[in-house]
Amino acid sequence: MAKVTIIGATGQVGSYVAHAVSQFPHVQEMCLYGRPGNETYLDGLAHDMMDSFAARGTNTRVTFGTNPKDLRGSDIIVLTSGIPRKATQSRMDLALVNSRIVKEYAEQVGRMAPESILLVVTNPVDIMTTVALKYSGMMPHRVFGLGTHLDSMRLKACLAEFFNVHVSEVHTRIIGEHGDSMVPMWSATTIGGIQIDNLLGVAHVPREKLMERVKGSGTYIIKAKGSTVFGPGDAIATLVRTIVEDENRMLTVSTHIPREVFGHDGVCISVPTRITRGGVFPIGVKYSEEEGRMLAESIRVIQETTEKVCAVLDSED
Repeated sequence: MAKVTIIGATGQVGSYVAHAVSQFPHVQEMCLYGRPGNETYLDGLAHDMMDSFAARGTNTRVTFGTNPKDLRGSDIIVLTSGIPRKATQSRMDLALVNSRIVKEYAEQVGRMAPESILLVVTNPVDIMTTVALKYSGMMPHRVFGLGTHLDSMRLKACLAEFFNVHVSEVHTRIIGEHGDSMVPMWSATTIGGIQIDNLLGVAHVPREKLMERVKGSGTYIIKAKGSTVFGPGDAIATLVRTIVEDENRMLTVSTHIPREVFGHDGVCISVPTRITRGGVFPIGVKYSEEEGRMLAESIRVIQETTEKVCAVLDSED
């Protein structure tokens, strides 16, 4: 049984994640965590969720808190706090302002719940994951970010639509930055277990057009309805379920990559990763020449900005 804490539960994504995760049988306690001054809202949210649980027959305990001590005993902590991205902003525009928020919470988690697993959602998520890892002082296998997991699911949906197959027949993944330099792994993309280049009698897959759709999906949704909630919310919930139920799945999330495997160090970025109750463990993969080149460029982009952000944070201490 697990205690799952949502930092930023007063936000749209945070509250949706809390509700989605609470339905998993292994989640015994859901803690809604926010800043001091938000107690009334958090109490109302907790009562609203308890009514929902009664209606659907869920026996999950709901608590809330604003004191770092409330983080104690958490098995998984989901960090959703931050300034949301506007349609006119890139994820990088948010880097410095959100890094201060993530640093504060990461330090709290490191002091109060160092044995938990910390899942970072705040954008730009790759940079924020490195910030969380550095300032929490936690082990690398205990800190990871949402990364390109949602992007991979978006590409999966696009391919299912193009090939007119059930989404479960599509296996694909996007690596690198959760942003403009993301890298589709076409070499590992299959339909019904068959590599897409080996499918005969199928129209040419419009790869660039599909990737444009994936990259622009978040911006389109923000312009249309103000924010993305259900897509990222359920993507996050899937990752939490993978951990609490110890599913040992290989998913593409932002994690600290070891130099001996990837040739780079000091950065978190999305690569195929084994996710268990014990943590997250990146897996070395042979990429095509083009994928390897694009991944190296994506790492360079993230590393440059990460170093600048951390330098500013260190100077403010």
